[in-house]
Amino acid sequence: MKRFIQILCFCSLIAVSDGCLGQVEEQSATQINIDPNQIDQSIEGWGSSLCWWAAQVGIWQEAKVDSIVDLITSPDKLNMNIFRYNIGGGDDPSHLGGHMVKGKGKRAEMEGFKASVDAPYNWDADKGQRILMLKIRAKRPDVVFEAFSNSPPYWMTFSGCAGGNVYPLHDNLKPEFYTAFCDYLIDVCKHYKERYGLEFKTLEPFNEPTSNYWYNQGSQEGCHFTAETQMKIIRILAPKLKASRLKTVISASDETNIASCIKVLKAYQEAGDILDKVGQLNTHTYSGTNPERIEAYQLTKSIGKPFWQSETGPSGNSKTSFGSNLGLAQKLFDDMRYMKPQAWLDWQLMEEKNDVWCLMRCNFNTQEYKIVKNFYVRMQITRFFKQGYSIVETGNDEVLAAINPQNTELVVAVINKSDQTKPISLNLKVPTKSGKKMLGYRTSLTENCSKILIPDVKNQTIIYNAPGQSLTTFVISLEK
Repeated sequence: MKRFIQILCFCSLIAVSDGCLGQVEEQSATQINIDPNQIDQSIEGWGSSLCWWAAQVGIWQEAKVDSIVDLITSPDKLNMNIFRYNIGGGDDPSHLGGHMVKGKGKRAEMEGFKASVDAPYNWDADKGQRILMLKIRAKRPDVVFEAFSNSPPYWMTFSGCAGGNVYPLHDNLKPEFYTAFCDYLIDVCKHYKERYGLEFKTLEPFNEPTSNYWYNQGSQEGCHFTAETQMKIIRILAPKLKASRLKTVISASDETNIASCIKVLKAYQEAGDILDKVGQLNTHTYSGTNPERIEAYQLTKSIGKPFWQSETGPSGNSKTSFGSNLGLAQKLFDDMRYMKPQAWLDWQLMEEKNDVWCLMRCNFNTQEYKIVKNFYVRMQITRFFKQGYSIVETGNDEVLAAINPQNTELVVAVINKSDQTKPISLNLKVPTKSGKKMLGYRTSLTENCSKILIPDVKNQTIIYNAPGQSLTTFVISLEK
């Protein structure tokens, strides 16, 4: 009987909003030591590409567009402040309705601004993406925009197709159009500055350029650039961009995975004249190991440029969309803790026919949409780990923490991808503010960033039972 009472007392200590979640196993809690003096990178922000979804959604009924922009940018929702605008190349008109629609759908047929070498610019093109971008700027004045290219216009390419070369490992941009391609990108950036007063922070001329899946008649715009060709383009683009009097700087090179990023950055270093022409380093993290993340961090730190994780999506073999979403959250944890970028961005915010590659599932034709589970998974981080906060070392892959610039608020997120409850002990190396209630929010199979009852802080320690398949965020007030 005495032992049974002891178990009940322990269960009471770690109780959360939905009770003890079954009998507590007789196991010691995982010890997590959080010292706010051990800080890493400052968070510039969270965000997403606008390609392809914004080109479709931007032309919806205005009230619906406004509601989506609110969900994305409001501080009490997704709190996103970084967005990547796609400068479409535009495919051969005879291809429209063909290979891209059969591949990634109508949304992948991005409009270009120039139909041929001698054609004038058509600034009415790409209306949907433009409308949504301008609405984001109006809603979120601190927004940061990057312009990026997936492919040059089709008429600049060897294959005559914006999908890629006939041979996927061959460059598709003809050398005689290197200068024209740079002019095209700068002209679009200048247009947005002169017409709308919108200046891009960065311009990324490549997208996953050394990958082997950009091919003629492919499923989306894409173009192969070897590291050597990238450097040739950068040598042309940099002085032209400087002469344009824009504040925009080059970012590169948006490789698809961390290993490719490391390889190309080392080539830039060896060249000797490239990195001083690049203002920001970008990579995607569709794949990568934590040792590769550490190497990427050490490399980018030695270079001394701002560093973004500029695009990623789900990976792994989870049988459920929620499991996949938690896996993507784990990737976010690993990227922020080991690779240490200042920004972390999603690929698609809205998508048709699935609830994995998006935060909102929609029908582009009927203008219907609904929030899916991943929205709340992402909000567990982006809403509470705010711009300007600094990542704090936790020593554990399942715990992410950050502190505000005033050292008065600590946020701690705990992920549990397993099906079993995990007891943890958060040991804070700083006093919490007396009389100030700690806040807790959780997303699980049955909760959507919901407020939860939280355990007391005793002796600067929080004992918490993390339910299986959950992501929990604590917001803790600190003494200065």
